[in-house]
Amino acid sequence: MTQDNIVTAAMLAIGDELLSGRTKDKNIGHLADILTVAAIDLKEVRIVGDEEDAIVEALNALRSKYDYVFTSGGIGPTHDDITADAVSKAFGIPCEHDAKAMKLLADMYAKRDLEFTEARQRMARMPQGAQHIPNAVSTAPGFIIGNVYVMAGVPQVFDAMINAVLPELKTGTKVLSLAISCPFGEGDIGTKLALVQKSHPDTSIGSYPRYIGGSFSTELVVRARDETKLNAAANDIRAMIEGIARSKAAASGQSLEA
Repeated sequence: MTQDNIVTAAMLAIGDELLSGRTKDKNIGHLADILTVAAIDLKEVRIVGDEEDAIVEALNALRSKYDYVFTSGGIGPTHDDITADAVSKAFGIPCEHDAKAMKLLADMYAKRDLEFTEARQRMARMPQGAQHIPNAVSTAPGFIIGNVYVMAGVPQVFDAMINAVLPELKTGTKVLSLAISCPFGEGDIGTKLALVQKSHPDTSIGSYPRYIGGSFSTELVVRARDETKLNAAANDIRAMIEGIARSKAAASGQSLEA
């Protein structure tokens, strides 16, 4: 496996309401699901408030590190919707009322017999030369600048914008996964599982503890881009579980066949 098979992404969720707990974010999980299916690795998520410097700092860090950065929030009509300004500052490009966006919004509000106010015009602001992300829900577009995709925070609109850009994104080799139920807790398997992981460096082995019926068990999930390597690691995990079971049976003077 080479790095050429891997496409990476990060997400920057923006809004004071996320940090205060007033709004429970739904976009992070949705994006993770969508990108996993598309064979794009979501590697990092950051949440920042409505502070221009914080947005600029986070965006510059993420866009230099990953193939794609997806942002959510802060492109509405109110005074605290400052994402367009912050993205423009990060790229060193003027933020302006985009002519095409102004027409889209003006036409939409005219059809609804509503005034195209100065506040509503804020939704047409974006970095100079940015490409639109269509908004099939409420018209006001998101935008693309460089490898940054700037989208709304409202889940239905975020979803529509992701669906609009997804076909254009480059993708990597799909990550395969396989779940193995283990009857032992992490304390029993931790050391041996680490040795299995070390023997299979091209896989990722996740351990997820469960507590059911008064006893601990574990679900082990193996992930890899190569099916042969995935199965090899899974076989070693099954052998590990069997070995632990035999050791426990011997220690208690029992037979596995009993």
